[in-house]
Amino acid sequence: MTPKKRKKDADPLAEYRGKRDAERTPEPVPDDEALPHGDDDTFVVQEHHARSLHWDLRLERDGVLVSWAVPKGLPWSPETNHLAVHTEDHPLEYATFEGEIPRGEYGAGKMIIWDRGTYETEKWSEREVKVVIHGSRVSGRYVLFRTRGRNWMIHRMDPPADPDAEPLPESLLPMRPERRARLPRDQAAWGFEFGWGGRRMPAYVEGGRTRFTDDRGRDVDGPGGLGSRLGAALGARPALLDGELAVVGGREIYMVYDVLHLDGRPLLDTPYQERREALDGLGLSGPRWQTAPWFPGDGDAVREAAGEQGLPGIVAKRLDSPYEPGEESGAWRFVPSR
Repeated sequence: MTPKKRKKDADPLAEYRGKRDAERTPEPVPDDEALPHGDDDTFVVQEHHARSLHWDLRLERDGVLVSWAVPKGLPWSPETNHLAVHTEDHPLEYATFEGEIPRGEYGAGKMIIWDRGTYETEKWSEREVKVVIHGSRVSGRYVLFRTRGRNWMIHRMDPPADPDAEPLPESLLPMRPERRARLPRDQAAWGFEFGWGGRRMPAYVEGGRTRFTDDRGRDVDGPGGLGSRLGAALGARPALLDGELAVVGGREIYMVYDVLHLDGRPLLDTPYQERREALDGLGLSGPRWQTAPWFPGDGDAVREAAGEQGLPGIVAKRLDSPYEPGEESGAWRFVPSR
């Protein structure tokens, strides 16, 4: 139903039940009986790893959870509106649901509670819903307004949730190493990575989606499925990653070796060692992407291992070095494996 007062003789969960088999899905599928009475103040946002990652916003209203699928999540700033697709009403029990919806079933994929709490209604009509949300991860005044059919938009009415947060840059040229014949003498001051010999592709990840650029800052297509799956791995966390598409073990893998912007914070001036530790903390490891290993202070062993694996060389990076976009810097050095 559209977000309005339901008719007493209508069954707002008929569409919900019609799409689900209670014997096949772990989702709550209540019997056709009187709806529970609540206080119309519960909200939940669920991260839904379905065919396409999205976030489901649900607001308790007249005994059901009125629901919208929000592909990019709730906007953190009033400068950007996000699409919100109105879906079928869900039972109140869904506010606590987490689990794996089986393949072949409607909405197949993992459902995770991203945030929940209470809300207050300022306005509720067929075309506009204005609420104040009180959650642990998202709080503030939001308005949903209908544009066409089931398509709505959601707009944040308050100032940005984090006034100091900065959006991802539109484009950033990658930093390049100088070519050297020998390893640095003071190896304890350096970290060492394998030189993969791949294609440089910074990745801009936001709202579960990924955009790639090349080493000249131009938009390029990533391998089929890589962008959406990498975006799903980061979920709602915006990040700018530096890495390259390389052939590893006979397969094309996106090797990630730096993070330049994370959770609204630019990291260009952050020392390399701290950026690498932040990257490791993201746990990025999947079938088409990996966090590239790094080794502080032992360049000789890394160079020897690179030669044994047939890699072109290694990259030495000063532990205290900032990221210098577009520059060829002596703080990074490519050393051939032979």
